[in-house]
Amino acid sequence: MNTDFFKKYPLVKHLLYMIGVSIIIVVLAFLLIKTIARQGKEYELPNICGTSLEKLKDDNPLHFNYVIIDSVYDAESEGGIVIQQDPKAGTMVKTHRKIYVTVTTFAPSDVVLPELSNMTVRSAVSALEAAGLRCGRLSFVDSPYRNVILESTSKGKMVYAGQKMDQGAVVDLTVGMGEQPVGTRVPFVIGQAPAKARRGILSASLNVGQEHWEDVTDRSSAVCYKLYPDYTGVTRYPLGTYVDVWYCDATEADVERIISNFKVDSSQIFNTQFDEYDPYDPDDDYGFDDGWDW
Repeated sequence: MNTDFFKKYPLVKHLLYMIGVSIIIVVLAFLLIKTIARQGKEYELPNICGTSLEKLKDDNPLHFNYVIIDSVYDAESEGGIVIQQDPKAGTMVKTHRKIYVTVTTFAPSDVVLPELSNMTVRSAVSALEAAGLRCGRLSFVDSPYRNVILESTSKGKMVYAGQKMDQGAVVDLTVGMGEQPVGTRVPFVIGQAPAKARRGILSASLNVGQEHWEDVTDRSSAVCYKLYPDYTGVTRYPLGTYVDVWYCDATEADVERIISNFKVDSSQIFNTQFDEYDPYDPDDDYGFDDGWDW
């Protein structure tokens, strides 16, 4: 009966043949694409920070597409080194995935030194960072203008607002001590990234001392876990005191653990000659404006 039907309507027969062949071709095509592209299979993204972009492109078995989204000059690193990656290391990704990276430049670009005179230390640190420069050493000198920037130097030479400098250059600041001896507390920077920890220490009118990188493989994901002098929330130190910092590798879970496990060392809590004045307390100003900009 079916044979008679197809003889009577041969067009239907050919149409069914075409549909069947089309289905087979589509199925084979999907299977071929899946085999070639390894669709559905994911791989753990390695940590590529600290590796040159040229090396990554030469050794790229999973055919990742590295896309540069930013470049930063680092005087301590050679050019073309990956310092940040997105997605982060450990993420499960497929082949041919775009990996967004920030790399170091081979040469610094020119930036302009902002006006720092008469700024507070905190404001000056932020202004330098925004301009692509780094705050170096804070030197406190006798001056009636407490916590106010008096001079700026780089490599021992005076520098002035509007002057062109290499990106990433270090600028040292000379700061007024004020008429009354004052002290400042070590800020709580435990669990913070290196750049943020340095900014916090400098903004508190303290100097960053020795930095210890204990078994750190990726400085972009390192965090501060120890200070000396340590944070107590009470003890005050002379302005310009050096604070040593220790860093370690850490995931987001590690950061939470480091912060939650931190305990104040009571042996470091002691009174100093600065106990009668608290520069962090806006109400503790001896009855006049002390120049601190919080």
